Amino acid sequence: MKSQTTTSLLANVAPLLFVLLWSTGFIGARYGLPHIEPFTFLSIRFVLVLILLGALTIMFRQPWLRQPVAYGHSAIVGVLLHSGYLGGVFFAIDGGMPAGLTALIVSLQPVLTALFSQWTLGEQITARQWLGLALGLVGVTAVVGDKLLFTDTPVVTPITLAGAIVALLSTTAGTLYQKRFGVGLPLLSGTWAQYLGALALTAPLALLFETHEIEWRPELIGSLLWLTLVLSIGAILLLMVLIRARSAARVSSLFYLVPPATAVEAWLLFGERLGLLAIIGLVVASIGVALVVVTPPSKAKSGRHRV
Repeated sequence: MKSQTTTSLLANVAPLLFVLLWSTGFIGARYGLPHIEPFTFLSIRFVLVLILLGALTIMFRQPWLRQPVAYGHSAIVGVLLHSGYLGGVFFAIDGGMPAGLTALIVSLQPVLTALFSQWTLGEQITARQWLGLALGLVGVTAVVGDKLLFTDTPVVTPITLAGAIVALLSTTAGTLYQKRFGVGLPLLSGTWAQYLGALALTAPLALLFETHEIEWRPELIGSLLWLTLVLSIGAILLLMVLIRARSAARVSSLFYLVPPATAVEAWLLFGERLGLLAIIGLVVASIGVALVVVTPPSKAKSGRHRV
């Protein structure tokens, strides 16, 4: 009985913890990007993650990937989830696109994932879940719209818009690919291989297209440490666990809560405006995610609790 209670608690806490951790990524980017170029930032971050994850793999005596095909699958996930998603987001924000608008574009990911998961993974999306996905999108639009209405005219160029779209498509494809090919791989060494693949893309981009000028300010160092330890290790490992245990659509719906959570954090940390429309959007998005994620009582009794 105690074991069931603990499992149920983990099932409820894990998604909320992931949203909280993931939402701090935009806050960290705001602190760090003024002092470093995006692909240089990501390359340094990935090197630190590789060192730390490698040490954790050895410390906990976890098995390393043995087959080249396993490295290949993990590297593809890394290129999509880390290089493609983060690179696109950082590139768009660094080019002047507001973080809120970037988040709105990327927040289309749950809908795309639900659509493609039916074709690629054979997952069944219920009417209740489609309603939740629609409400989530409405809620995110309200939160971001509240911020954009009371800020300067957004800086949107074809190249920054392309960066945000690359991030959207990459995170969608990465989630589906991980669910299809990465579920059976060791967690630590599989994630280590993901970052190796990610670094193989961002490092050449940084070397070829950036100046490598870095201002080692406390804001940059703090941002780098936070994004490395909390996001690239803590949140990503938690995401891998959630993808293993849940459907791709259910996991992706959690990303609807990221922009609202970020808006609340920006209000607390920077005093940014949090208007009535944003608060309403937060409530609507939360209801939408609940419709997708929470199992109805009739089905919960017949199924097992999963993280």
